[in-house]
Amino acid sequence: VQLVESGGGLVQSGGSLRLSCAASGISFDDFHIGWFRQAPGKEGREGLAIITKSDGSTTYADSVEGRFTISSDTSKNTVFLEMNSLKYEDTAVYFCAAGRGPIRKAAGWLVLGDIYRWGRGTQVTVSS
Repeated sequence: VQLVESGGGLVQSGGSLRLSCAASGISFDDFHIGWFRQAPGKEGREGLAIITKSDGSTTYADSVEGRFTISSDTSKNTVFLEMNSLKYEDTAVYFCAAGRGPIRKAAGWLVLGDIYRWGRGTQVTVSS
């Protein structure tokens, strides 16, 4: 079982990036897939966006709603995170994760319970 993130890089403030999470060994029918990030110097990972296993519905953290979009291509077993209007404070290592849930929101961030696997992350740097 493997999750591999790609698509990170350096972008100017206001720019866009599209991250990919390629999954192998798991089915999107069995797991919710979420995007998380860990900013430099911060403990813990912030839950940004989740796409559910049941019907592909999506939910977002307050700080990224309207700027980030999560989607999936089941034929490629890949989940994407389209990030627009990037800000300096979006600089972080971005991770995808597969989990069984539940999904809840705490202090505006998403929490995905019973995480089965994390990817290794991809660096996103937004210059001011």
